[in-house]
Amino acid sequence: MSYSFEYIDIILLAMIAGFIFLRLRGILGKRTGFEGKAPPQFDKILKEAVAKQAPVNNETFDENAQKEFIKGAKIAYETIITDFSDNDNKLTTSKPLLNKEIYNQFNDALKERSERGHYAEITFIGVNSATIKEHKKIDKILNVTVDFIAEVITCIRDKDKKIISGDPEKIKKIYDTWVFSRDVTSPNPNWQLVNTLT
Repeated sequence: MSYSFEYIDIILLAMIAGFIFLRLRGILGKRTGFEGKAPPQFDKILKEAVAKQAPVNNETFDENAQKEFIKGAKIAYETIITDFSDNDNKLTTSKPLLNKEIYNQFNDALKERSERGHYAEITFIGVNSATIKEHKKIDKILNVTVDFIAEVITCIRDKDKKIISGDPEKIKKIYDTWVFSRDVTSPNPNWQLVNTLT
């Protein structure tokens, strides 16, 4: 008789364990990707990617430092372009990557677009190339000019969804020259976009 009670106990414990396992799997399995705002670590990773192996002076901006800089510059470029394509009329993700003047210029352009009743549809395909055109140090500021060639699918629509410009089915090449800058004496390793050249 006592054996049967032990078997019942084992069966009950197994059923409880199975129930708990299924509940945990059901709860943990519901999160399948990015949800809500980016975690704080994202901003840190992004900044570190842009700033990695930041040079302390013009002479140490060697080949290895330039390769690491380009990796970060590509991430920054995609982040800024994608953020500008959002239709919330304000830059959010890319704000730490822009100096105050560029941030205000981009935000003014977003507001102007919104006031006209237009909105953007931009799909970022990728950066084909990013090449350092020049780098120069003026006092404690190091400026690095980068030529970007990228591919996007883009169009602008009005409030009635009529296409104003672009083509939602055609990949377009874009050519940009951007200037990134940082204070090499600052403990802050982050680079910022300070100018966009045509």
